[in-house]
Amino acid sequence: MAQTGAPARFHWADKYAELSASDLSAVEDLELLATATLLLGKTAESVEALDRCCRLHQETGDHLAEIRCAFWAAVQLLSAGDFGQGSAWVARLRRIVDLEPTLPAAQAYALGQYAFMQTVALHDYQAGAEAAAKAVSLGRTASEADIVAMALSVQGRAELRLGEIKNGLAILDEAMAEVIRGTATVPAVGTVYCTVIDGCQEVYDFRRAREWTGALSAWCDRQPGIMTFKGQCLVNRSKVEQIQGNWPGALADAELACERFLAADLSLAGSAWYRLAEIQRVMGELQAAERSYRTASEFGEDPQPGLGLLWLLQDKGESALAAVQRALGEATENWQRARHLPALVEIALALGETEAARRAVVDLLNVSQAIGMPMLDAIAARAQGSLHLANTDARSALPSLRESQRLWRRLDAPYEEARVRLLLAKACRMLGDDASAQLEQDAAQKTFDMVGANLDLEQFGRPTKAERHGLSRREIEVLDLLATGRTNQEIADHLFLALRTVDRHVSNILAKLGVSSRTAAAAYAFKHSLVANSEMGRST
Repeated sequence: MAQTGAPARFHWADKYAELSASDLSAVEDLELLATATLLLGKTAESVEALDRCCRLHQETGDHLAEIRCAFWAAVQLLSAGDFGQGSAWVARLRRIVDLEPTLPAAQAYALGQYAFMQTVALHDYQAGAEAAAKAVSLGRTASEADIVAMALSVQGRAELRLGEIKNGLAILDEAMAEVIRGTATVPAVGTVYCTVIDGCQEVYDFRRAREWTGALSAWCDRQPGIMTFKGQCLVNRSKVEQIQGNWPGALADAELACERFLAADLSLAGSAWYRLAEIQRVMGELQAAERSYRTASEFGEDPQPGLGLLWLLQDKGESALAAVQRALGEATENWQRARHLPALVEIALALGETEAARRAVVDLLNVSQAIGMPMLDAIAARAQGSLHLANTDARSALPSLRESQRLWRRLDAPYEEARVRLLLAKACRMLGDDASAQLEQDAAQKTFDMVGANLDLEQFGRPTKAERHGLSRREIEVLDLLATGRTNQEIADHLFLALRTVDRHVSNILAKLGVSSRTAAAAYAFKHSLVANSEMGRST
């Protein structure tokens, strides 16, 4: 591909249609076709065009142009997970470089490709970081903007994986500075944006991820017809919007990524469907969320821990605990463990497995300290506070929960702050401060209503399974109505259930609670706080 960092001059889909309908012979047109097909996610066509470009450059003896084309062919194939063909192009690139062994630009691309291979495919982050640093130096000497920006992004990601968080983020900032200079090509700019944002999200640097996601979104809007980076941009933007409380926007972007852009980047499919499932779950669309998690799994994305949290809501807590523990056992790096530990704490506490929760909290605090990001600190502090509450130590819970709330507020994450405020309400109530508890609960409920957290609103004040004396969530709903004096038929009408289904639920409730009558069941429910709001039941 030509080394030109010009802004978009074409509508890329239109330009592809024009070029693909022509019998191209000029290398400039073939390079433009290769760029258009790359930006439209047509990897096979792009690699074919690059192959033709390489042959033409070989005939004219322009080995540097040939190297650039081989580099981009390898990057596309390796990024798509095609390591066989990708490795073949890497070997081809090295053979071309051997023709110009003293040319700094040639060595820069060779080292850049080696760094990309080590970091992305082989996970040898030390080798990747060292090779990328050399590629940056040689690329600057040769004024090769693409390789400088891309090698910096690879070096930054490798440093993050090595646990050098501050240094890695500083290098990623440097990569973005190179991109903003405006001398890199469109494919390089898009690749660097996505690499940097992924790195920021891995280490829970929400502020950087939010800033660069906004910049990527604006850049994509200036690339008419682009597909390849637009899908990833939508997935990243959806995550930012969810954290900031714009759930309708997050849902719309995730759905659009799944429906429209995945054809351009199948490697993105699993993460896009997982993101959609995460939003559907917190919005209370549980059946849709389960379908989306399963689709993500079909595309090769591990659906944990989100699916485990969904199973917990579906009273399949034991399965949820086993699945998340399995996923955590496969995690070898801190950023991977940080993904699963918070869910493990939540599931274990819901099941009354306090020792498993304690071990997970200790692990999470260590990971949080190692990574050192406010967002992960907020998550760890909430987990620690939740564990104290489970051990009925409300006084020890308060400092952790207050710190978590402070951090979430600074990050402008209203839903996460509201979840902490519910825990603060519980702590205050345990300490006899009912007035403060009500203030925290009212604030949380207002936020849930604002963001559309239907699941949280429906289960407001509901006990966990460990506190439900073996009853399912549906049985709790039936018991709540039974305690108001409603008949089985009235309960069936209210919950839109068949009468015989309610009869079965009532029979199960009596058996699980060890009582022989409806009156005794109602008394048991009130004594053990199993009903959330009987007055609400009477009024509906």
